[in-house]
Amino acid sequence: MKRPEELRSHRWFGGGELRNFSHRARSRQLGYNPEEHLGKPVIGILNTWSDINPCHMHLRERAEQVKRGVWQAGGFPLEFPVATLSETYQKPTPMLYRNLLAMETEEILRSYPIDGAVLMGGCDKTTPALLMGAASAGLPAIFVPAGPMLRGHWRNEVLGSGTDMWKYWDDKRAGLIGDAELSELERGLARSPGHCMTMGTASTMTSAAEVLGVTLPGAASIPAVDSAHHRMAAASGARIVGMVWEDLTITQVLDKRAYADAITTVLALGGSTNAVIHLIAMAGRSGIPVSLADFDAIARRVPVLANIRPGGDWLMEDFYYAGGLPGLLSRLTDLLHTERLTVTGRTLGENLSQAQVHNDDVIRPREKPVAAEGGVAVLHGNLAPSGAVIKHIAAEPHLLTHTGPAVVFENYPDLKKRIDDPAITADSVLVLRGSGPLGGPGMPEYGMLPIPAHLLEQGVRDMVRISDARMSGTSYGACVLHVAPESHVGGPLALVRDGDLITLDVPSRVLRLEVSDEELSRRRSEWTAPAPRFERGYGALYSEHITQADEGCDFDFLSRAGHNPEPDAG
Repeated sequence: MKRPEELRSHRWFGGGELRNFSHRARSRQLGYNPEEHLGKPVIGILNTWSDINPCHMHLRERAEQVKRGVWQAGGFPLEFPVATLSETYQKPTPMLYRNLLAMETEEILRSYPIDGAVLMGGCDKTTPALLMGAASAGLPAIFVPAGPMLRGHWRNEVLGSGTDMWKYWDDKRAGLIGDAELSELERGLARSPGHCMTMGTASTMTSAAEVLGVTLPGAASIPAVDSAHHRMAAASGARIVGMVWEDLTITQVLDKRAYADAITTVLALGGSTNAVIHLIAMAGRSGIPVSLADFDAIARRVPVLANIRPGGDWLMEDFYYAGGLPGLLSRLTDLLHTERLTVTGRTLGENLSQAQVHNDDVIRPREKPVAAEGGVAVLHGNLAPSGAVIKHIAAEPHLLTHTGPAVVFENYPDLKKRIDDPAITADSVLVLRGSGPLGGPGMPEYGMLPIPAHLLEQGVRDMVRISDARMSGTSYGACVLHVAPESHVGGPLALVRDGDLITLDVPSRVLRLEVSDEELSRRRSEWTAPAPRFERGYGALYSEHITQADEGCDFDFLSRAGHNPEPDAG
């Protein structure tokens, strides 16, 4: 156990130098008495709350509950507002700013008198960003997930945010519902604070955080407005104080076994394809190489057990009452490293010792899975030399082996302008380029290309779609995503032309452009690189240092190995 004089914050407050005197004087200016903070662990609460982030609209209140737990455990809490990455409103995509929040997290933890951190997030990019920054800083840290919102409702139907938005928007375009129904749906789709309650990116990544061992057991699936969420926040505040005294850092928790278990869990959940990019980046911050090959290898031996939309029938509130993530993990223990340490100070296996499943349809038994293999497949071929991904459990099965003629869109505005071209048939393969990490910019969630209206009217609800973009984890369909290298840097996607035949073969893990190498070489010689997207500022920094999707889209200078010195606080 640490002694008070061994606390990191002691270097700011405990010495006899001029700067130590200054720090104590400014603490009095802030209204703190010496006995409130001297000799106590200083806990930084990094809060991604804002007025424009509906997923996090309750985190200002939850921060107070975290503080309550910190005070009760003998710590001293300080709240830090950090960037709020709102999937709903931030354009062109919060993915452009994930690394910015990761940098902010790392530098706040490094530069202030913080002994341990509580990380508060949940909306898609906030979870990986906070954990990437905390992993780089290496201090004791615990994650408090924002929690899923309540089920949506419309008339007599239960709605899933995102998933049913796409569904009913297609119904509107097909003429099946009108403006009145759409207005009702607007009011019923998202009914409470919290992130999407389907197994979209938010629930996938908070679940990944839980199995990584950086949350309290069961934290990820608690609905945002449930009183259990209040209690979890307070308990997390208390636990981080214990972690500081025990010198239990996030680095000790995030080892190679933890990331392997996170991949296993994401696949068993039928989770978002976005988790592939985020977990590769997160593991890179921990100095652990993770690749697309790891996802594909694990997917072949992990069944999908979570029957949750968009790949299943239920929602996160149902998942919570069915036993939550501990319940699901209790059915996968032979595939997990249950001996590894978590932020509780106990092993993963010890955390799961009392886990139960209360509904076998929501969390399926191994002998009756939603799907026999993990929900994400990794594809390779001459169209994706560095790989691409597809969430095949959310696609219509007949499209998983398909050859069709390409219809090529140069960018998203071109897609919006021409998607309803009557020449497009159900057999066409819709191709969107110019939407990757550099081309997007930021790899926006354009990957669920819309179905042409005339085909929707004929009852078509899925087509093969290929892009270097991402798609919302709440989406569904035969969408091939993250094609790497992206078209903006001259990847083969840049060479596709209208009418080219493209073969998708998910069982064989193949994505192939049926064009000869000689013809592709000729086209490449004619290709011209696009002009840079940004001329200055963060965008220019991003463009100069971003890696491709198969490498996690981190900045090269953040993901590389190396040590930064602790600041001289005295």
